[in-house]
Amino acid sequence: MAQHGHHVASSQKALMLEMKSLQDEPVEGFKITLVDESDMYNWEVAIFGPPNTHYEGGYFKARIKFPVDYPYSPPAFRFLTKMWHPNIYEEGIVLMEIQF
Repeated sequence: MAQHGHHVASSQKALMLEMKSLQDEPVEGFKITLVDESDMYNWEVAIFGPPNTHYEGGYFKARIKFPVDYPYSPPAFRFLTKMWHPNIYEEGIVLMEIQF
């Protein structure tokens, strides 16, 4: 059980540092906020369609749910806005293939 507590503490610290970095130096076309200020593991993402693409002018909402053993396990990413893309399932879940 102590191992689980260690994962939670280290993953929360890592996520806080990443959130601070994104707030200090935002990525163009993205806005990241917490779904609930008391939950560092659930992020809301606003994506603004990039110029000169089929998504230009679009506004897309998504959620990122991080596991307690992050960064050792990947987060789940799900679009809340309906959109078409070959790597996005109908329910908004993004297919993420990790290659080694």
